[in-house]
Amino acid sequence: MTKEIMHLAMFTAVGGSLLMAIGLSAPARTVAQGTQQGNEQSAGLLQGRAAFTDWSADRPGLRRHIRPADLPAADLGASFSNGVRITRRSASQKPVVPPGFEVSLFAEGLDEPRLIRAAPNGDIFVAESSADRVRVLRPSDAGKPRSEVFASGLTAPFGIAFYPPGPDPEWVYVANTSSVVRFAYRSGDLAARGKPETVVPRLPTGGHYTRDVVFSPDGSKMFVSVGSGSNAGERMGKFDPVMLSAWTSQHPLGASWGNETDRADVLVFDPDGRNRRIYATGIRNCVGLAVGPNGDVWCSTNERDSIGDNVPPDYITRVREGAFYGWPWYYIGANEDPRHSGERPDLKDKVTVPDVLLQAHSASLGLTFYNGRQFPAEYRGNLFAAEHGSWNRSKRTGSKVIRVIMRDGQPTGEYEDFATGFVVNDASAWGRPVGVTVTPDGALYVSDDAGGTIWRITSTARD
Repeated sequence: MTKEIMHLAMFTAVGGSLLMAIGLSAPARTVAQGTQQGNEQSAGLLQGRAAFTDWSADRPGLRRHIRPADLPAADLGASFSNGVRITRRSASQKPVVPPGFEVSLFAEGLDEPRLIRAAPNGDIFVAESSADRVRVLRPSDAGKPRSEVFASGLTAPFGIAFYPPGPDPEWVYVANTSSVVRFAYRSGDLAARGKPETVVPRLPTGGHYTRDVVFSPDGSKMFVSVGSGSNAGERMGKFDPVMLSAWTSQHPLGASWGNETDRADVLVFDPDGRNRRIYATGIRNCVGLAVGPNGDVWCSTNERDSIGDNVPPDYITRVREGAFYGWPWYYIGANEDPRHSGERPDLKDKVTVPDVLLQAHSASLGLTFYNGRQFPAEYRGNLFAAEHGSWNRSKRTGSKVIRVIMRDGQPTGEYEDFATGFVVNDASAWGRPVGVTVTPDGALYVSDDAGGTIWRITSTARD
């Protein structure tokens, strides 16, 4: 895949706007909806329609809670193309984080760093997708990290995983856009020990190109995310009742067909690539995967475009085996996409509603659990996610790192701005977060593919 095609794919598949908070705490523009909700909003929680802000309201600590009932109706006439101009970052510009945290530049000069994953020994593996390679960065107390190319000659690599799970993995798995391969590995390796072994020889190609890969905690299952080939199944075709009945009798609930076969879903395999099957369907573009402490699989999902500024929300959710999340016929429950009106009434009441709804068009990408000991206790067991930024919204949103609020291991539906400041103004930004990972020392790392940088965030108020 050429670099030009990669650029186009990244823009159209994930979104292309960046937003900035320039380090200032812009006041949230809220509308009180009753005394209690008004008080919550003034204290830093935006709910209902008041949560549909733009980048200028973003600031560390601001929370949002969007519920299915808050969504406006879809509007096919309310579509915007609002790309972003990337500017050069000045020496003084860096992400803005909450009080009690500090941020430092870990690495620069990278070739569009996308997903990042920390090895058990603390090395940072980086997917440089447009360069068709995976790089490894070793932190150093002396300043710049040691940087080596771990593997090259790949095909738009994105997902990276270490197997078996635990402190001493023997393989590094890499999800290309068209396959999954693995490299023999020993802790501390800075270069692949040999040629890759193909684990999954064929994945659907075209359209949304990113593929992520993670393992269940016991190492018995390998999950691979595959996004849709289109925005809303425009070229999928339609079945007559007889054909539809035959298809549904032989495929999982909500499985798509035609050029979308085995797409907009999460696949599951044995670690050696055998026993391929569909785990969940109707997830338009699950860019980032993560596995929780209890074994739940989570997706960071880009929903569809071109039906309004605030609909449908992107989302972060647990992925239930056998569940259907709506795409392309429905979204966020029984909300029917007007482009597929009346096509699948049989699915209307069978759509699983995602756990955490995000502002529409945020382009949620990388996802990781915080299980370190460095950050304050309230962060443990929460999720961090990288929001790449909108392109299909009249007022920009996204381009930040958020924290998904968990309570007793369960999502509350709320999320919080954690690292902002990537956007310069309504038209331009200097950074676009993509990947997030946590190293054994508890530091959080964030990749920015627009600036070619990786940032390190640490706590100055450890408990």
